[in-house]
Amino acid sequence: MKQAICFYCDLLGMELAQSIGHGGYHDYFFKTGPNYVAFFSCDGAKPMTKKFHDSPSKEPLAFDHLSISVASKADLFALKDRLEAEGIEVAGAVDHSFVWSIYFFDNNIPFEASWDYFDIVKAPAIVDDDPLLDAAKGALPHPSIWPDVTNPMPPERMTAHASNGYPTRAVFLRDGLAVLKSGFEEATDIQSDAAD
Repeated sequence: MKQAICFYCDLLGMELAQSIGHGGYHDYFFKTGPNYVAFFSCDGAKPMTKKFHDSPSKEPLAFDHLSISVASKADLFALKDRLEAEGIEVAGAVDHSFVWSIYFFDNNIPFEASWDYFDIVKAPAIVDDDPLLDAAKGALPHPSIWPDVTNPMPPERMTAHASNGYPTRAVFLRDGLAVLKSGFEEATDIQSDAAD
């Protein structure tokens, strides 16, 4: 969890909004826009096996769940109603002391939808019988713990390799389904070598 605080708060710039802990169990919430990324730790937990994005694996997964926010209590229960009307099992609502949450699955991906019923005005709000010192340093990022960037990527090297979805861009543009954002220079932003 100490590594998660350093990575998500100090390096990625998310706010450590809240932590709950008791009996060797810790639950940390990092705020990203209107949503939270939540991490859990417990005594005896071990790091997951590293797996590249979107690659098949037969290893145990360490992903716990994705939490999304809704604007109101009515929105939370309207979402619950829509899910259940589709035949999706929904657990909750559960009161977590700062949000009400419902729980459901999409193809075995666990989701939580939450309605924040109060605003945390002094973060991090921590109620933990064994708080981590890294959490007590405050909610805002402390980027000074990470090394300074001494060799930034020069603009002429800011390129991307074409993926198997690359040809769809031409169709999106041709059919008026999308427009390029200002500053996108096709000649320099896509490398000409073979697609991955």
